[in-house]
Amino acid sequence: MFDFRLKVFHTVAKRLNFTKAAKELFITQPAVTKHIHEIEGFYKCQLFERNGTRIKLTPAGSTLLKHTEELFNTYRNIEFDMAAIRENTKGTLRLGASTTVAQYVLPRYFAAFKQKFADVKIEMITGNTEDIENLLTENKIGLGIIEGESKRPKLKYTQFLKDEIVLCTNSKRSVTPKTIGLKELQKLPLIFREQGSGSLEVIAAALKERNIKTSDLNIEMVFDSTESIKSYLLQANSFAFLSIHSILKELEHNELKVVDIKDFTIERYFYFITQQGDVHHLNRLFLKFASADNFR
Repeated sequence: MFDFRLKVFHTVAKRLNFTKAAKELFITQPAVTKHIHEIEGFYKCQLFERNGTRIKLTPAGSTLLKHTEELFNTYRNIEFDMAAIRENTKGTLRLGASTTVAQYVLPRYFAAFKQKFADVKIEMITGNTEDIENLLTENKIGLGIIEGESKRPKLKYTQFLKDEIVLCTNSKRSVTPKTIGLKELQKLPLIFREQGSGSLEVIAAALKERNIKTSDLNIEMVFDSTESIKSYLLQANSFAFLSIHSILKELEHNELKVVDIKDFTIERYFYFITQQGDVHHLNRLFLKFASADNFR
């Protein structure tokens, strides 16, 4: 219902690329340019600074982006509220989540969702990525949130939230430099997650791109939970790759520290997973609600 030109501006402002915005909006690049020029003409100010193929927001553009973010959040809230009235939203949302997402990401989403949809009950099962995919294919849950990269043909994967996996260690015991190289990494005593963990899958894939196998590493111990790894790190001189979401409290209290690895980062997305063709309205409602959240 909102002005499509503002959606065009918002997409360009987030991507800072006219071509990517055009592909995302399924329109031509000249059409994107035309819409931006019309908005600039209406407000009588320039929204983007152009330097060859690169663009960046002007102060006016940054101001408009802030307002469009607020505007689209309002539209999404209207959509959710009207959906609740239209569908008389009740029932049980059965979902599964891999451990990192379940412990460190989802609680605030559940709290906000329950405030808006009080009559929806939530039942959650926690396991590693492989467990959650199995539960979904066995129809024991209707929606999953995982942290791995596996792609099963019968499941649909939708990006949810960006995450970074960082190397961390005890901030008081360890005297490791703030930055190390990949050769130094192979000498460190490392704590890893168990087989089937989405985090392990992502870490192994990132290392493989640099021609490093997990068997090349000095793996000291294997744990089946992030909390166990953190508890161990607080008592040892070991290192572990953990989601940045999982160690925010420890970083704030200066219990753990991040060790940068030169020219090496591990970024990933948490994914919603549903069965192909799933049309259950509670699954779709929570997916849309979480994807449009105001926490980021």
